[in-house]
Amino acid sequence: MNMMDGATQASMSAACLAGARKRYGRVEALAGFDLALIRGEVLALLGANGAGKSTAIGLMLGLIAPDAGQVELFGLAPQSLAARRRIGVMLQSAALPDTSTVGELLEATRAYYSAPLSITECESLAGLQGLSKRRYGKLSGGQQRRVQFALAICGDPQLLFLDEPTTGLDIEARQQIWLAIKQLRARGVAVLLTTHYLEEAEALADRVVVIDRGRSIAEGSVDVIRAKVSGQRIRCRSRLDIAVVLGWPGVVQATREGEYLVLRVDDAVRALPPLLAADPALSDLEISRAGLADAFLAITRESNEELRA
Repeated sequence: MNMMDGATQASMSAACLAGARKRYGRVEALAGFDLALIRGEVLALLGANGAGKSTAIGLMLGLIAPDAGQVELFGLAPQSLAARRRIGVMLQSAALPDTSTVGELLEATRAYYSAPLSITECESLAGLQGLSKRRYGKLSGGQQRRVQFALAICGDPQLLFLDEPTTGLDIEARQQIWLAIKQLRARGVAVLLTTHYLEEAEALADRVVVIDRGRSIAEGSVDVIRAKVSGQRIRCRSRLDIAVVLGWPGVVQATREGEYLVLRVDDAVRALPPLLAADPALSDLEISRAGLADAFLAITRESNEELRA
């Protein structure tokens, strides 16, 4: 039975990092990092700049080699042609010829694969209808990002790497990409997503891994990660001093977002009366449960405090 479970798990595996270590001089980018991605799931890899996300992706793409540990794509070395033909990649930047049309770029990229998606399907998934004859250099930044997404999926990949895919997109275009990612996942595609838009991870991810200083510090579903932060979130337009608010019972955290005061509290019902009494002129009051952003900040803060202790 165990052998069958192991075989099933191996057949479902799309990517695996096991005890991966990578150092650049004195900087340890990955410190025994483990990551497993199975088919038909969206995994969000979250971490601050410099946490190790790019290094982990570079290892899985075969762009760099680990100092120690193992890296596999579909049970193969990531540098192997058989593995590379089964993946699609969208990085934060791409050097594409400005004079080529969208249609020419798609045709050229599709030629690398034996059974690519049709141009029509690529354009539909990426929201590029009507742009096939436009030159890449004449497109807006958001349109260029959609072209890069189309190029990443045109080979009909089984594993898709999306590094900050919706940066620079408006809300409508972002939702188009979200819908495409969900459709690809329904087909059994494994998706590794990095994003600074935590609402994006909340909307798409089946599983979240939080990385900090090259180590995994939290892993689980969005609900599991969010459950690590108790209480609720209050957001309002107010000039109250943070130091004063932090002294109130039940206030776990207080921060500012421009003119807005953001509180994490144990119980919003208990926190509201002193808040309203202290600032009767406050406006734009919102109350919600703690989100993934709150959990991410709390988890990374606890990790930093442990390292300093």
